[in-house]
Amino acid sequence: MLQILLTHTPAARRKYFSAGDLARLQASAEVRFHAGENPLGPLELLEVARDVDVMITDRPVAGSAKVFDGLPNLKVFFRCAVDIRNIDLQAAAAAGVLVVRTSRPGFIQPVAELAMGQLIDLSRGISRATAEYRAGRVPQARMGRELSGSTLGIIGYGAIGRRLAPLAAAFGMQVLVADPYATLEDRRFSQTTMHDLVERSDYVVCLAIATDATENLIDAEVLGRMRPSAFFLNLSRGSLVNDDALIAALTEGRIAGAAVDVGRGPDYLPTPGVARLSNVIATPHVGGLTPQALERQALDMLQQVESLVRGEVPAGAVNAEHWTRRGRQ
Repeated sequence: MLQILLTHTPAARRKYFSAGDLARLQASAEVRFHAGENPLGPLELLEVARDVDVMITDRPVAGSAKVFDGLPNLKVFFRCAVDIRNIDLQAAAAAGVLVVRTSRPGFIQPVAELAMGQLIDLSRGISRATAEYRAGRVPQARMGRELSGSTLGIIGYGAIGRRLAPLAAAFGMQVLVADPYATLEDRRFSQTTMHDLVERSDYVVCLAIATDATENLIDAEVLGRMRPSAFFLNLSRGSLVNDDALIAALTEGRIAGAAVDVGRGPDYLPTPGVARLSNVIATPHVGGLTPQALERQALDMLQQVESLVRGEVPAGAVNAEHWTRRGRQ
């Protein structure tokens, strides 16, 4: 029977998996659960995963060369998420370990909805006024802005961008898209360059994929092209934004404000230096945290494990051509 280690802490398991999910997993394999309150480090992984065939991991657990080389029985390293940047794919390939990630992201709808909520909050000052009242003060009644007739610029037209664009259009917004790898099929939206987009948009939302090439994509030059009345939103990854440049633009009044659900903090939390600014709306990486999204993610994980048990290559495999440790399933 397949031997599986689930690396999620007890708190993370309660958040991401129902009792039914875990029971279904245990019906397919012999499952070992991480009992500690902190994420497993490389040395701990070598100890607790010594004889497992599969590791099902969450984002904090890195897949390093030390892990792949030190666990000769490990056949599959499964990431219960889309982001695999802390997995050494070259080392996994050299060791013959299959790396698998979520094949059908469940967070597309809730992240797009959060973006719409942030757009409204930035425009009407909802959280600002609420904070003032809770502090015992009467907030200043400031002029708001209607989304209808405004321009939304979307940088990165992946699954979330494709869901957000029609939502914004339903509010009467004009939508610009900057993504050199995307083809627009909806005639309501216009494709342009990133520099043109930031110059013309009232709201700029960053949804690009985080790679080495997109590190600090949003820098001082890009922010300097934005209108002083414009707002910036980041719901992708903190590595896409130069925090020093963003803080300078916000504190010097060169842009009107920002909303961030991600940053360079632990587990992609917003960077404290950005989050504490008075013209910033910050949420603690909650874009994909809805019961429906987590249910979809858990179902995807279960289906991929079940395909492994059947001797199949899971749908989310990223290096199947290097899977030489396949062995028994």
